Amino acid sequence: MQFTKAEGYGVLGVMYLATKKRAVITPLSEISETEDIPEKFLAKIFQSLSRAGLVRSHRGVRGGFSFAKDPNKVSIKEVLEAIQGPYHLMRCIPDPEACDKGYFCALRELLVVSETRLVSAFEEYTLADLNKWQKAKKSKKVKA
Repeated sequence: MQFTKAEGYGVLGVMYLATKKRAVITPLSEISETEDIPEKFLAKIFQSLSRAGLVRSHRGVRGGFSFAKDPNKVSIKEVLEAIQGPYHLMRCIPDPEACDKGYFCALRELLVVSETRLVSAFEEYTLADLNKWQKAKKSKKVKA
């Protein structure tokens, strides 16, 4: 299992935005440049995040994005699902009929357990948690 580029870029983009105060409007170009993400791709991702109500879009010369919610309350699951929809390891997990083995596949049972644990972790951790970890890693790097 791998994150799509959209998911990875989306999480990095909102992590950056989460470091700003909620009222601050941050240009997409700043996020793109700082996180080294193609701006047009990031714009599509942020449209999805805006539709989901996680970020606010601001038009005009001083336009950009701001956070619509408290980053302490935005789970990683919310971000991922805003970008790609419900998170599943395989098609057969939400729809056993998608596979000719259906409900009787031992691999499906393992994947259901694995997905439940993974999604639980995505629900448990917030953008603020990721930013704390990021900050801690950077401070360790500087000391080394």
